Amino acid sequence: MPDLLLELLSEEIPARMQARAADDLRHHVMVGLKAAGLTCENAEAYATPRRLALAVDGLPDKQPDLNEERRGPRVDAPEKAIAGFLGSAGLTSVDECETRETEKGTFLFIVTEKKGEATTAVLPGLISDAIHALNWAKSMRWAGNGFRWVRPLHSVLAVFDGKRLDGQFDMQGETLAFTDQTCGHRFMAPDRFSVTGVADYKSKLTAAKVILDRQERRAMIERGLTQLAEAEGLTVRNDPALLDEVAGLVEWPVVLTGDIDRQFMELPDEVLTSSMRAHQKYFSLLSSDGALAPRFGVVANMETADGGARIVAGNERVLRARLADAKFFWDQDRRHSLASRAPALKDIVFHAKLGTLDEKVDRVQALASDLADWIPGTDKDRVRSAARLCKADLVTGMVGEFPDLQGIIGRYYARHDGEHDDVAEAIAEHYAPQGPNDHCPTAPLSVALALADKIDTLVSFWLIGEKPTGSRDPFALRRAALGVIRLLVENEARLPLRPAFEAARDNAAAIKDAAGDEVLTDLLDFFADRLKVHLREQGVRHDLISAVFALGGEDDLVRLLARVEALGGFLGTEDGSNLLVAYKRAANIVRIEEKKDKKSYNGGANPKVFTQDEEETLYKALEKASAAANAALEAEDFAGAMTAMAALRAPVDAFFDQVTVNTEDADVRVNRLRILSEIGNTLHHVADFSKIEG
Repeated sequence: MPDLLLELLSEEIPARMQARAADDLRHHVMVGLKAAGLTCENAEAYATPRRLALAVDGLPDKQPDLNEERRGPRVDAPEKAIAGFLGSAGLTSVDECETRETEKGTFLFIVTEKKGEATTAVLPGLISDAIHALNWAKSMRWAGNGFRWVRPLHSVLAVFDGKRLDGQFDMQGETLAFTDQTCGHRFMAPDRFSVTGVADYKSKLTAAKVILDRQERRAMIERGLTQLAEAEGLTVRNDPALLDEVAGLVEWPVVLTGDIDRQFMELPDEVLTSSMRAHQKYFSLLSSDGALAPRFGVVANMETADGGARIVAGNERVLRARLADAKFFWDQDRRHSLASRAPALKDIVFHAKLGTLDEKVDRVQALASDLADWIPGTDKDRVRSAARLCKADLVTGMVGEFPDLQGIIGRYYARHDGEHDDVAEAIAEHYAPQGPNDHCPTAPLSVALALADKIDTLVSFWLIGEKPTGSRDPFALRRAALGVIRLLVENEARLPLRPAFEAARDNAAAIKDAAGDEVLTDLLDFFADRLKVHLREQGVRHDLISAVFALGGEDDLVRLLARVEALGGFLGTEDGSNLLVAYKRAANIVRIEEKKDKKSYNGGANPKVFTQDEEETLYKALEKASAAANAALEAEDFAGAMTAMAALRAPVDAFFDQVTVNTEDADVRVNRLRILSEIGNTLHHVADFSKIEG
């Protein structure tokens, strides 16, 4: 069956946008094909810096024929209605219609056959729609047209069944006629050439120094770096993100290595790595002991007659200038202590409604001191010192040049100033963790300071009404909440969130409306949602978290997760699963009867009204289970609390087997409904079972 080849040739597409753009192109074309009734065997999308390509295998020559059926009026309908129906279909006589018997009578039907169009007639419009549908985070206009795209678009290659499609792409003021020609590498093979299909396209691109497949380019780079490093007894620093980015910067990767001047090796490893990675896209090479070697890997986009010698020399020269700047800042910054730089934070606005960075540091310092009581091993004097210095490196020349070093470079400067090691580490780690895969601090001082910084940010922004909405989160508050969760859970820190939020609010007394308790309750609800997201990725059921959170008053995440774990284990047993079924049965009965009677049956049952042994047995079991569960919960023995609940299964089952709830005796009926209501009240000591699914 025929194949479709589509290529959009343009100026360089940013590496971070390529993979998604290729997937989006495939998606929009496939949606269009499906809507047109055209099926395919396979579709593969590709991206290089200069082109997006799509190969669709096994398309039919034409659309399938379709029979369209319309039902008209009944055969005995007024003549005017029948004439209107015939006229709408371009018919003149009832004899041209079909007559069918249905459940509602005999009706007229018109069946028309719609011939499928040739695929070559359908594809041009479909391709144009797909290109217009591509959504770019940033786009531009060029020349005299009104079309917006990520970079200037040069040509649209569209070949079906070995032939160029007859069509064009409208750029709102300029058109690009579909072509069967493309070009290779910008420098090594710039001449245009024709292609007849997918296989021909790939082979000719390779001959023209273009590797179409992004993963193939990535593998070539990784393999080349490893081989060159091993030849020198070195290893490549693991950096998959940089590898992905560089694979999107070149069409013909050529891996080379260069030297770092020895005079710069006294700089911290992070400074060297940041200079090479962020600005130059160089790969760091490591010695056998794991230390940074005075060598780097670079990926060129072309082959040269001198084997890349001039490319390496040019990159060494650029890196030398970059590192010279870094060394200048390194030497200059250390002439002044971090403490002497802290007052300059008064000149930096943190947020228009939240004051300066100096005011934020004041809040963080006070909060960190408060939190120290909850983090064993935290020295209050040192945590206050770390808090006062944690933002001071923001006004250094090094962070001004390399913003990604904030906190990290503060650690080096703090050590240079003679600060305690744990103070210096806390300065470096107080931004962490910044994502689900980021390192989470474990040192008490670092944990306390990181918590104080994040909790202050969250509470402050909640107080001024700047909380996340939908997909909008300009201040990364979701990430901050996840950081707090990880710090508490992974360190098993017994910090109750509500008092921590209240302390942060009190420290922010200058902020408008800083006294609202409802704001802190809303923030706790936000944390509950973030916790569900975090634990769902670890396989924990969100409904169990909701069931424990719904009880209210539980803001110790370590204790909460212990309860969730015990609840999950209990529900995984036969007693637990059957008791959940019995609870739902009891809750449904009570809800239905309360709605019918328009009254609540939440009052305690009266033992004097019992008429069957099963009622008294269940009543006593509920009292015993309630007392045992409360004692276990008080001791934080959550498994014991679940064991107490498990003892209810037998009396509950016996009650439902032997007792009729809706008996004719009104007093007995009310009493039995109250017993059923008490089942839920007892189970709610450990969790809100109404939140549990299943």
